[in-house]
Amino acid sequence: MAGIYLHIPFCRQACSYCDFYFSTHLHFKESFLTALETEIERRKDFLSEPIQTVYFGGGTPSQLSVDELKRIWAALSHSFDLSQVGEVTLEANPDNLSEDYLNALAASPINRLSVGIQSFHDSDLKMLNRAHSGEQSLQSIKRAQELGFDEISLDLIYGLPGSTMESWQQNLDLAISLNVDHVSSYCLTIEPKTPLEHAIKKGRLTYPTEAEIVRQFKALKHSLDRAGYEHYEISNFAKPGKYAQHNTSYWKGVNYLGLGPSAHAYDGQKRYWNLPDTRQYVSLLQEGKVHYESEELDPKDQYNEYIMTHLRTQWGIDLEEVENLFGHNQQKELLREIETHLQQGNVVRAESKLTLTFEGQLLADQIAADLFTTD
Repeated sequence: MAGIYLHIPFCRQACSYCDFYFSTHLHFKESFLTALETEIERRKDFLSEPIQTVYFGGGTPSQLSVDELKRIWAALSHSFDLSQVGEVTLEANPDNLSEDYLNALAASPINRLSVGIQSFHDSDLKMLNRAHSGEQSLQSIKRAQELGFDEISLDLIYGLPGSTMESWQQNLDLAISLNVDHVSSYCLTIEPKTPLEHAIKKGRLTYPTEAEIVRQFKALKHSLDRAGYEHYEISNFAKPGKYAQHNTSYWKGVNYLGLGPSAHAYDGQKRYWNLPDTRQYVSLLQEGKVHYESEELDPKDQYNEYIMTHLRTQWGIDLEEVENLFGHNQQKELLREIETHLQQGNVVRAESKLTLTFEGQLLADQIAADLFTTD
């Protein structure tokens, strides 16, 4: 099963921490939609396997009207067989989820919402330059549930400047009280050249210590575990049977097509990425020119990607699969490299599976780097 990702590049305003590609200029919207329709038609033969998921990401896809989202769906339906699609996700911000908007969404193919809460505290939201309030966050989730959306994920960020264990626990308690079926929670990364990095460098904000961030991660894991959520990927928690199908496909190496400026695609052998510039994206598609770049993944790249994605999940690295995909010698090398982490208690082995312990989850990027091959 494959997936389709659509990058909708528009945002109401720029969040202080964000380094994703986006634009706050909506005057490109009509030309973008036309170019996206053109790209959909041109890429209709990219996927050979049945399509299971469609994901509207961004940016802020809820900046589009529901009629515009339906227009994109119509273009997809014209070029792809969507009869086996089970999950259609829309990333949305609370300030967009009015009753009228949600009522219109309920009559569309979209059946899952991923809501960018980030924090329920207004002081945090102001620092992050979010366009919504904590109260809007609460009401948007409750409103969506009342109108029949039972597949809802919400995003939270830990490690925020000025955050405390008390304020973080309040965020967790509020999220749990909403009884959504999925929570994604990420540690704040201070990206270069963002307003947030500038504020920290100037001393206007103080980033939490590593020990404080670890305590917040522990609270996240403990609170959601106690509430019945399964920790199936380092940053993702779900009630049983409610895993995000689209994102799970990424971690399992399933093929997917990315559409829209800056979107990525993967066909099992090559990576593709669209240019991160809406004006250029539109222009190239209008002129019939190539609007993406690509690279062939050699066996080393494929192995390293397998390690990086699988290690983050509850399913872990499968030694038998490593041998089947990459050969017996690569499996032996993996066992040699991971021995130290097994002894240190960062990784556990159960039959052919290698998975991270809690301590290992805190070191996931370093452990993956230790396991990468350079040959």
